[in-house]
Amino acid sequence: MGRGPSIAGRKNAQDARRGQIFTKLVREISVAARLGGGDPAGNPRLRSAIDKALAASMPKDNIDRAIKKATGELEGVSYEELRFEGYAPGGVAVIVECLTDNRQRTIADVRHAFTKFGGNLGAEGSVAYLFKRIGVLSYEKGADEEKITDAAIEAGADDVVVWPEDGQIDVLCAPESFDAVRDAMVKAGLKPDHAEVTLRSETDIAVTGEQAEAVRGLLARLEELDDVQSVHSNADLPAA
Repeated sequence: MGRGPSIAGRKNAQDARRGQIFTKLVREISVAARLGGGDPAGNPRLRSAIDKALAASMPKDNIDRAIKKATGELEGVSYEELRFEGYAPGGVAVIVECLTDNRQRTIADVRHAFTKFGGNLGAEGSVAYLFKRIGVLSYEKGADEEKITDAAIEAGADDVVVWPEDGQIDVLCAPESFDAVRDAMVKAGLKPDHAEVTLRSETDIAVTGEQAEAVRGLLARLEELDDVQSVHSNADLPAA
């Protein structure tokens, strides 16, 4: 299973642009609350969004305000979900997930990014088959691998992967098991540094030289767009 560049790209974006991350998190909270209600106990998507916001040090008042706007207690903006599929240079598959209050703006911005860096948008389903939706709980280097593995097995996770390049430990599970596995790991005293249901590529494509730089540029540009929530690709990029 390919790890892909999206995790590293997302972490870099979070470090570099705190305000932009808050914007994305508020949108995710808003959509989750609008679709599933404002009670996180009965709304797993909202609960996950709140956890991400708290992990990013978002003030609780901001979170509560976003929920109230989404549920109609306060006047707010309505966002819709959009997903784009396409190819970057070298045949690299890319999926872009967005939340927007202006569909035409988002379509134009995403299309412009693909065009600028030599990629092209595809039809719905053109690359989705190359990815698998999966629950991921990540622990940074230095975490106790043995304890994590034992707890993950007990929690019903599917796999535990240790990445040799940075020592990160990932607990993998089916999306429908994500909440139960996360709760069990936290109860075992092993709160993950990062946890989400995401897309991961089944097979990566290696790109080098100018193609690699173009792919990096496209992924970075997409991550910078306010309407973009997440970017996934199957690029195997050389170390920067």
